[in-house]
Amino acid sequence: MKFFCGNSNPCLAEDIAHYLSLSLGKASVRRFADQEIFVEIHENVRGEDVFILQSTSYPTNDNLMELLIMIDAVRRSSARRITAVIPYFGYARQDRKPGPRTPISAKLIANLITGAGANRVLTLDLHAGQIQGFFDIPTDNLYAVPVISRDIKMHYSTKNVVVVSPDVGGVIRARALAKRIDSLLAIVDKRRERPGESEVMNIIGNVMEKDCLLFDDIVDSAGTLCNAAEALLKKGAKSVTAYITHGVLSKGALARINESKLKELVITDSIQPIDDVKRGKIRILSIASLIAEAILRTAKEESVSSLFN
Repeated sequence: MKFFCGNSNPCLAEDIAHYLSLSLGKASVRRFADQEIFVEIHENVRGEDVFILQSTSYPTNDNLMELLIMIDAVRRSSARRITAVIPYFGYARQDRKPGPRTPISAKLIANLITGAGANRVLTLDLHAGQIQGFFDIPTDNLYAVPVISRDIKMHYSTKNVVVVSPDVGGVIRARALAKRIDSLLAIVDKRRERPGESEVMNIIGNVMEKDCLLFDDIVDSAGTLCNAAEALLKKGAKSVTAYITHGVLSKGALARINESKLKELVITDSIQPIDDVKRGKIRILSIASLIAEAILRTAKEESVSSLFN
């Protein structure tokens, strides 16, 4: 087994390699003067089971091209099997046609990864589970729920906790967490007038004197989270903490979070956090052991789904 990474999340790659007792594969990913990406693999991968870790986060297109070119380089070096390990799958929010003459970009990205030569994909908390069907190769969608539920049990009395979905579309995800920690469920009913802006309309469920845990897959501008936190506190919630898998955190999100009524925002390191993220109200959970265990089971042809039983 060989394990390589691009430039998007080297810290997570090193933690995974340490868990697997492996050395990161030797490769260079550099750019020419005109920003063309060039990849060179510096060790033999012929006949090897190769895993390439790369989150397609900001800068999304650069990181995506790095992944595609690394896959192609390894394929042309006669690797036996190539698994693209994508902790954060960019373009996942473009999984359907929201209007006429618009693309389904998530399907296009799936085609590009398959066309580059990947034999299977390992990813985490896809924005929509059906994106797995966009791939014509085996795709394992991991869930951060086990990592998050352990953290919740360490910091909260689950008897006084309510898991809150920030919108109706995330109810299934929130219910899975609520079931795991044996807590109640509430839902924020919201209306999104335009991308990146939302208005909270109503709270479905009892949150009076409860520690509310907002749970979602992506935090981008953080407008939804901050509005939801304020609405929950107005309904009598004792405190509001947000647990989010992917911390995209764009458009002044950090300032918005630090100035909000949120007690804390907890994110995973699926996207490598910048130094500013590590300050203020934001705390980071490592998913290295979860992804490493999934890689190990994939290499051994063992069940991955049993990780979540």
